[in-house]
Amino acid sequence: MRQRRIRSVVLSFVMGLVCTLGLVVVGGAGPAAAEVRPTIVLVHGAFADPSGFDDVAQILRDRGYEVVVPVNPLRGPANDSAAIEKVLADISGPIVLVGHSYGGEVISNVNNPSVQALVFISAIATDLNEPAALLLDPIRFPITLLVPPVVLPKVVADPTFPGGTNVDLVITRELFRPIFAADVSEAKAAEMAERQRSFAVAANLELSGAPSWRTTPSWYLVTTEDRVVPASSQRFQAARMGASVREVASSHASFVAQPQATADIILDAVAGTR
Repeated sequence: MRQRRIRSVVLSFVMGLVCTLGLVVVGGAGPAAAEVRPTIVLVHGAFADPSGFDDVAQILRDRGYEVVVPVNPLRGPANDSAAIEKVLADISGPIVLVGHSYGGEVISNVNNPSVQALVFISAIATDLNEPAALLLDPIRFPITLLVPPVVLPKVVADPTFPGGTNVDLVITRELFRPIFAADVSEAKAAEMAERQRSFAVAANLELSGAPSWRTTPSWYLVTTEDRVVPASSQRFQAARMGASVREVASSHASFVAQPQATADIILDAVAGTR
């Protein structure tokens, strides 16, 4: 009788210990299993299209990240940031928002509480009531080569503009590679020139809204061989936003020419917001 009672007590103790250890193991595994990776949204700039991010997106997807590459309308920061906000509204969970060139002004005007980090690639990152053109001021930041005859105007249909037409800029095909994409192969640069989306002249002059980079952790990839947004302007912008900075010897088309360097700073931002 006494031996049965002892066995019963021992069995109860062992079962209780097993249950406790099970709870500890399950409890310890819970947070790791529940970790949610951010969706990475890549916003192209002027004279580009979403396909320019193909290699960057593939690197990130191979690392297990969901990547979204929307079309940037290139009409102006207010219109274009609203378009990107509609895309973000359909994404559940945290977001890392990336902008190349004028795409940087667009993401600066996006306000979405799910955005945990901003990444600027060879970008324009405007401040409140600042037009993009001011960050290409040749007196302060010599010197952009994105001027005629490199860029030429054309009249386009534009339902967002009064009268339904607008004046856009395009980069001439023969000058696209030396100015925009000097370190990209000739074949790829020709493809980019063919696929480029034209950019509203008015967008370069529109005053920007309150920048999200004032309240959101930011990263900036400076391209030292840039002939569109001078490296001096890029460094100025990165410094005033307090961004974490990397530099790469690349043209303005760094997101095409240097996809790994571009992906690396995006992954820095992901790691920096965990």
